[in-house]
Amino acid sequence: MNTRRVSRDGTALLRRRREPAPPRPEQCGFCGRDLPPGHRHLVDVEERALACTCTACGLLFQQPGAAGGRFRTVPDRYLADPDGAVDERLWSVLGIPVGTAFLFRNAVLDQLLAFYPGPAGATESELDEDAWERVLGGSRLAAALEPDVEALLLRRTDGRVECYLVPIDVCYELVGRLRLCWHGFDGGAEARAELDAFFGRLADRARPLPAEVTA
Repeated sequence: MNTRRVSRDGTALLRRRREPAPPRPEQCGFCGRDLPPGHRHLVDVEERALACTCTACGLLFQQPGAAGGRFRTVPDRYLADPDGAVDERLWSVLGIPVGTAFLFRNAVLDQLLAFYPGPAGATESELDEDAWERVLGGSRLAAALEPDVEALLLRRTDGRVECYLVPIDVCYELVGRLRLCWHGFDGGAEARAELDAFFGRLADRARPLPAEVTA
């Protein structure tokens, strides 16, 4: 018996057992197909949840009346309005208690909602319609917002407010990223660096809102 070979093979086997198994790819929630990174999502408007989808299934649910309108495909547009700056008054009028939030309309509840990323995930708060109209009623980004599948993602920092119209799944991606690096009451330096990098990528990707764009 070649004891050297047995020893090598045994060591390799032990190493493989100690190492974590590679993560399985996410699967389409409808057909079970393995999905690549960057795949699309649907919003289940009844359950208020995101569902991963392959391209083929996503196209099926884009058809009018598919599944009784329960699922809506998340768009892939990132927009900014250079001429429609949001001022810090929004924070006090809407009662937003943190420096980062995303806002969207839930069509089933017919309710405007705000979510605040934090160490436990996203904290939900209802928004007052009158307050929304006072601070965002003239906003072209707010007018272009599609219910359930898009959000206004805002960050107040250094005396200014950044505001982007983004796919709703991007907001939950940010929530997940911040949960992994949050420390202390305000998130700490690592969370601030993550926010800086995230909003930097948004600034690069977002396109100016065309004059004719509406929801």
